Parts: sequence; structure tokens; C-alpha cells
Amino acid sequence: MLNQVVLVGRLVKDPELVEKETNKKMSRITIAIPRSFKNMNGEYESDFINCILWDSVAKSTVEYCKKGDIVGIKGRIQSRTVETDEEKKYYVDVIAERVTFLSSKSKDDKE
Repeated sequence: MLNQVVLVGRLVKDPELVEKETNKKMSRITIAIPRSFKNMNGEYESDFINCILWDSVAKSTVEYCKKGDIVGIKGRIQSRTVETDEEKKYYVDVIAERVTFLSSKSKDDKE
């Protein structure tokens, strides 16, 4: 069996570090990845992929990356179920095992 994913996209907001009760550090990021084809209106759409980063990967990404930066992510897909009294919700996340910083916005572009 194989569960491996490689993504390259742009961060949609600044990553933030959260410390869990178990003293593990975590960050949730979302990257935008433009599709390689146009929709029926002749426009390129983007997919927004949620990723979870843990410990040293999370710390370094929060320290060195900001909104708009392009990152490469190597990881795996993980599913989870959240049950409430009314319904079951299913989520799929990418668990990032490695993040590569590919580019950052120039100082002139940042505001």
C-alpha cells in the first residue's frame, strides 16, 4: 500500500503555531494550487488544500514562511470522522512530513 502526496502551492495566510495539551507543536496551513485547465467561463480555478504540520516542521514553517510564499509539501493523506449528536462529518487532511520553502514574496510586495 502507498499513501504519499506531493504538493506545490502558495500559502493563503500566515501560519500560526499552536501548542497542544501534550506539549506537541502544531500548525494548520492552507495552500492554494491553481488547476492546469480553464473552467467553462475560461478562467483558471484553484484548489485549497488543508495541511497539518507537527513539531519541527511546524516550527520552521511558522518561523520562515508568510502568506503568499510558495511551499512544497511531501506527506500523506489522513481521514478522520467527527461525530456530533446530529451528524457525522468526514474530513481529509494532508499530514506534512516535509515542507520545502520554494520562494517568498519580495520586500516590495509585502504589506
